[in-house]
Amino acid sequence: MSTNEERLSRLEQMRAEALLGGGPVRIERQHAWGKLTARERLDLLLDPGSFVELDAFVTHRSSEFGLDEQRFLGDGVVTGHGTIDGRLVFVFSQDFTVFGGSLSEAYAEKICKVMDLAVKVGAPLIGLNDSGGARIQEGVVSLGGYADIFLRNVLASGVVPQISVIMGPCAGGAVYSPAMTDFTVMVERTSYMFVTGPNVVKAVTHEAVDSEALGGALVHTTRSGVAHLAAHDEAEALDAVRRILGHLPQNNLEQAPLVATAGPVDRMDSELDDIVPDDPHRPYDMHDVISRVVDDGQFLEIQPGWAQNIITGFARLGGRSIGVVAQQPAVLAGALDIDASVKGARFVRTCDCFNVPLLTLVDVPGFLPGVGQEHGGIIRHGAKLLFAYCEATVPKVTVITRKAYGGAYDVMSSKHVRGDMNFAWPTAEIAVMGAEGAVNIIFKDAIAKAEDPIAERRRLVAEYEAEFANPYIAAARGYVDDVIRPRETRPRLIRALEVMADKRDTNPRKKHGNIPL
Repeated sequence: MSTNEERLSRLEQMRAEALLGGGPVRIERQHAWGKLTARERLDLLLDPGSFVELDAFVTHRSSEFGLDEQRFLGDGVVTGHGTIDGRLVFVFSQDFTVFGGSLSEAYAEKICKVMDLAVKVGAPLIGLNDSGGARIQEGVVSLGGYADIFLRNVLASGVVPQISVIMGPCAGGAVYSPAMTDFTVMVERTSYMFVTGPNVVKAVTHEAVDSEALGGALVHTTRSGVAHLAAHDEAEALDAVRRILGHLPQNNLEQAPLVATAGPVDRMDSELDDIVPDDPHRPYDMHDVISRVVDDGQFLEIQPGWAQNIITGFARLGGRSIGVVAQQPAVLAGALDIDASVKGARFVRTCDCFNVPLLTLVDVPGFLPGVGQEHGGIIRHGAKLLFAYCEATVPKVTVITRKAYGGAYDVMSSKHVRGDMNFAWPTAEIAVMGAEGAVNIIFKDAIAKAEDPIAERRRLVAEYEAEFANPYIAAARGYVDDVIRPRETRPRLIRALEVMADKRDTNPRKKHGNIPL
């Protein structure tokens, strides 16, 4: 009979074996590829010494195709919980050194266990993905494991924050789990995502492409919009996860933590008074407005490389976490197109899920015209952004800095779609369309009959601008709560968020809305 000392020795031996994953040779190969191991990644992500592993001794159950002779403790994924800035999170980290990180039945069950625990206790879930896909030797069982994970992604959606980090291959059906999480971070040059790989693409479509060009970090953060952030290396990617979580609550029933700020609440920036050019056709960078208003000038932009005509990201005002949605006049004049509508809608809904107030900065000339936009479904996609703002019940504060034309005025968190506090700068122009377009329609006949049509058009445009291209008509109707000096923006926003901190708003009781997807 074994003694207690022998039992303890056996336990330590097995723990040491689990720590090695696929063994020293495969760990060395992982490092040669410029990648960390599953456990090294967790050490970077979590607070030092906080990780508690679950199911370290699980192994696969298949005896087919020689797998009976190859059993690794943990079976290719490290799961458990730890803390980030002292706050509980649940994690799984796929281990490429064990069967290429391929997913088996037991492997999937480990991930499902931590997903269920995350929802039960109301804590964020973080997945570090580095896997060759389904374990072929287990056939449909591994496919069933993916489906079990997908279901939990959906059930956890809007309940706890879910963040995916792609740190190697993520292909085939495996891509749909990250696609259903709240944020996806990729690592440049070492990670990729695609449904079908380069070989299949070449065989079917005769297009020659490599993994990076097909589904690398640059592709998915600038063209497809699949990923939210691209990092230069794994350490930067994991730091991005920590920064994102710093702006989010633990779950949908809590508020994001308040953080002390060095900047005074009543700080004013006189340079804001001149930031909007006198020429309405001249662009300016909305990032300059954001940085001059938010706490310490710190802004965590989300999806900075995709649909750059709209800006989304997290910041703080008076220590309170906020989501920022803003037009970018320096790109497409800030017009809303298909990608910008989808990007904005997704971010608004994410903030609404997790009780993060919304600040909307508006300088929008309307929806982007063109055959490509109409045929691509700008009506349907633009409706997503409108739907998201209408549905959101978090505090919504809006500032119109310059143009707010046409239906885009309505969409961008106007008073009519339950905007709570709406402000305008004196430079704001709230109208159905720009002065030149309006004059060409309203006074078409008068201009045609004038002795000097060009001079008459200029005169009428000047009159229209003086009469209508200002925020005071909207303010007279109560559609704008106040017209403020730009330098006053920060203290007015902070005060508005304080007033709305205990806001209670609900939607009609229903299973869910039918957003135009």
